[in-house]
This record gives sequence, C-alpha cells and structure tokens, in this order.
Amino acid sequence: MPPFGKITRSIARLSGDLPAVGPVAGQLQSLKARVADVMAEDQVTDRGKCVAVTDLVKEVHSSLGRRRVLDGISFEVRLGEKIAVLGGNGAGKSTLLRIIGGVDSKTSGEVHRGLFMSWPLGFAGGMGHEMTGVDNVRFIARLYGAPVEDMIAYVDDFAELGRQLFLPVKYYSSGMQMRLAFAMTLAINFECFLIDEVMAVGDHRFHQKCYDALFVARKNCAMIMISHDTNIIRRYCNQALVLKNGRGRVFSDLDFAIKIYQSLQ
Repeated sequence: MPPFGKITRSIARLSGDLPAVGPVAGQLQSLKARVADVMAEDQVTDRGKCVAVTDLVKEVHSSLGRRRVLDGISFEVRLGEKIAVLGGNGAGKSTLLRIIGGVDSKTSGEVHRGLFMSWPLGFAGGMGHEMTGVDNVRFIARLYGAPVEDMIAYVDDFAELGRQLFLPVKYYSSGMQMRLAFAMTLAINFECFLIDEVMAVGDHRFHQKCYDALFVARKNCAMIMISHDTNIIRRYCNQALVLKNGRGRVFSDLDFAIKIYQSLQ
C-alpha cells in the first residue's frame, strides 16, 4: 500500500468531525485532493522502496513570460541513501523539494514516492497560525495516525517551547516556528526526510541537538537535502544533484560536485 493510505484515512476521519464550510475544512479538502493525486501517481510505477524523480519539469508564469524553473530533472534515492541538492539562488532547489513532498505541482514528469516521506523541513505553509502549537501537534498526529499524547510529549521535550506551546503560532518568532516544525517532523517515523537548509535552527546547543536527531538517530533513513554546509554533504551524502538554469546533473564524486557548485556562486 502506498505510504499515503493511512494519511487519507486520517483525513477522512478528521473531515467527518469538521463543519462543511470554513478555512480548516477547506484546507482538509485541498489536502485530500493532493494526497489522492500523489497516491494515483505512485500506483502508475512500481519501483519499490525508493523515491524516484524522472524528467521532472516545472514552468511558471510571470510578468517576464513563461519560465522553466526545472527542466528534465531525474534522480533516485533508496532507503539509507542521502542526496544533496546544490545550486545558486533561484536555481529551483526549494521548488524541487516542494514538488517531491507534494506541496507544489509539477508541469510534467514523474515523482515516485515509494518511501514514507516527510513534508519539507523548513516549509511552514502547512502550519495553522491561528491554532496553538499543541493544537498543530494534535492535528498532525491525527493526520498521520500517531498517538496524540506521545507526540505532544515528544514535541514538548524536543522543541523546548515550554508554556509557549499553548499559545497561537502567530505569536511565535520564526525561530520558535522552526523548532515546532522540526520537532513535529521528527515525531513521525518517516523513511525519507526532505531537508531545506534548517540545521541553523536555534543556538549552537539546539543546532547540535537537531544534527544528532537527524544524522545520528536517523542515519538509516533516506534524505534529500538542500544544504550549504559542505562538511555535512561530504560526511553524510553519497551523491549530489547540481542545478543550474533549470537543468540538473547527479554526481557520485562529491568533491567534484562541490567544486562545480562553488564555481556557480
């Protein structure tokens, strides 16, 4: 069964408890449609336990006309493998992660999600800012079928927000929001993590805590990560995707990939 099956059932249960109108119900309906699209797409291919991107294209429209942000991107990541996504500003790195995570739509191509995958770490668009931190945790726990009280306890301990966990998220600083998002992501047993340059969360001690939680405690998970920290890339990644002008190439030689990336700066 695709990993989103449990999520769809949880959304259906949540939808039954909500009124038919209102912003929260509307968000759930939109999320149901997105998950249905992802499940249908995954059933087209059978590549097993991996995340595979094939000939991915993303075009956007602006006042300057039609622009191809991603142009034929292809790569594959299996359980335990880690790929770095490198490129200059505007190269399409975050757009790629959002498409893989199902947050953004593609123009064409294929994304096979054969691993239970996180939302992009660093993406705060799915957080209810009128809801309290603890209500956001409850929502995610029910959505993913996780034990609610256990998840609240984990997030409370990891995020270290104290009483502020019971305040609406709209009153949080950006750093507090990232602590909450990071903790909620780690509270779910994902097989693949999407990471968008979030290791700089908090002070040095909390930074190290996040580092240990991702790269030590979850070393057997797959990761697709945007990072400017070449030391982390060299130590943990086994391949790198370098993006330039919408095109991308995968390198197994990380030193060579980093030299190319640095030449783009």
